[in-house]
This record gives sequence, C-alpha cells and structure tokens, in this order.
Amino acid sequence: MSVLVVGSVGLDTIKTPFGEADETLGGSAGYFALAARHFRPVSMVAVVGEDFPESYVRFFTEHGVDITGLERAPGRTFRWSGEYGYDLNTRRTLDTQLNVFAEFQPKLSPEHRRADYVFLANIHPGLQTSVLDQVNDPKLVVLDTMNYWIEGSRKELLEVLGRVDAVLLNDEEARMLAGEPNLIRAARAVLELGPSLVVVKKGEHGAMVISRDFTFAAPAYPVELVFDPTGAGDTFAGGFLGHLAACDDGRSEAEIRRAAIYGIVLASFTVESFSMDRLARTTPEEIEARFHVLRDMARF
Repeated sequence: MSVLVVGSVGLDTIKTPFGEADETLGGSAGYFALAARHFRPVSMVAVVGEDFPESYVRFFTEHGVDITGLERAPGRTFRWSGEYGYDLNTRRTLDTQLNVFAEFQPKLSPEHRRADYVFLANIHPGLQTSVLDQVNDPKLVVLDTMNYWIEGSRKELLEVLGRVDAVLLNDEEARMLAGEPNLIRAARAVLELGPSLVVVKKGEHGAMVISRDFTFAAPAYPVELVFDPTGAGDTFAGGFLGHLAACDDGRSEAEIRRAAIYGIVLASFTVESFSMDRLARTTPEEIEARFHVLRDMARF
C-alpha cells in the first residue's frame, strides 16, 4: 500500500550542547519519508527554492523516496534555526524564514491522489484540507499539528480534525486543544472532535496511544547519546504510519500498538545525529533489534 506525505523540506541551523549544524537537511516531510520507507514506498509532496542543494535531492532518491511531488519554486528555501539546552525536550526558535513555503499550495498528481495512507505533516490546516479534497479514498489519514495552529487557526483545524483518522500531539498541544489539564481527559476530548486515535508524543518518555476502546503507553528507547532531537516527532510518525501501511490489518489494536513501538524505535535513530544522517544509515536489522529491546522493556 502506498504512503503519501505532504509537508515541509528545508534547511535547518541547529545548536545543541553537543555541537552545531549549519543549513543541514530538515523538514517534516523528509524525516517522515526516511522513516516510512523502511515499510512501504513513500511519495513526498513539498516545495523548495532555487537554492536547495542538488545533493539533498539525490539524497532522497538514493534512499528510495519518490520526489516527483517535490516542487522547485523561484526564491529561497524554507529555513529554520533553533537551539537546545541540556533539557533536550525544550528548544528555542531563533529564526524562521518561510520563503517559498509561504506560498506553498500542494498539487497532487493522479498517482498521489490514489495513495492509501496519507500523512498531513505540520502545515496550515487549510492546506491539510486542500490535500484531503484531492485524495481519492485513503484507508488511513494521520494529521500532525502544533500550538501555533491551535491558537491561530482553530476553526480550520477543527474542520480538518473531523476528516482524519488519527492526530499526533505532544502533551502541551493535547491540553491546549482540549482545554483540559489532565492528559487522558484531554485526549478523550480530542477523540470527540473526530479522530479515532490520538497519539501523544512524550519525547524522552515515549508515547501514548488513546482510542475509544483502549489506551497504550510505551517507553522511549534508552538512547545513551542524544545529539539532536529535531525531527524525532516526524520520524515517529513515519515509523507509526509506515508499519500500519505494511499490515494486512492496520486498524487492529495489536498492530496499532506495534506501530507505536516502531515509531519510537525509528525516532531513537534520528536523535543520534544532526539532520537525517543516522536515520539514513539505519538498517532493517537494527530496527528489529531495537524493537525487541523495547518490547522486552515494556513486558511485565
């Protein structure tokens, strides 16, 4: 089953206590695609500028990502700059330049419209709605969002939430969206908005999956050397949706639980380097080894 991601591709400048990276490859669509490719073929729809390095374009194709939907527009590529302290769960945005991403209007090809599994990465809810209006009849749609859209585009976000199957949020976003301080109650309130699954990303504390029928909590993989958490949430989404796309029964509770574990495992590779370097080198054998470690950790 094919997987489609619509989101950002850009250049990140990042500083952590362990080093710095200047204008390295970033963007939600890129991290998702590099993770999901381990399970199913992935197509990416995004926009970059005239200055986007050709080496990064080749990077995606060399790793099996379909980039026929990667538009190159006149102007400069989207750029983000951020800094992390020793608490890597908290980051400070230093600069954001939307550039060509400010005018991004996703245009899906006939093949992309037939995608079975769709990830709406963290873009304006109006653009997410535009994508849903173009796809034919996907089996599963997962949406990501952030506090900026929850505060500033709430009406549009609520409309698109009523049309998706699952939503990814962190603790703060779930509480903000629901107006409820208790995380479980907040997730259950979000379920009433339309999705059948709420996935709460908890960083170094793992993730929770809440449905109307079950609640599942998984710990994070015990990474000993964390360089940069940028993109970990999008990588989690790639592992999560990628696994479900590869299953005969991607809606079952058992496979949803496994998908969460795979998401955590893939994210554990991303944080071990700047950009997508470690994620790109990850092998299926490494993924399965960490899957079994995490499964044993959670068993009691």
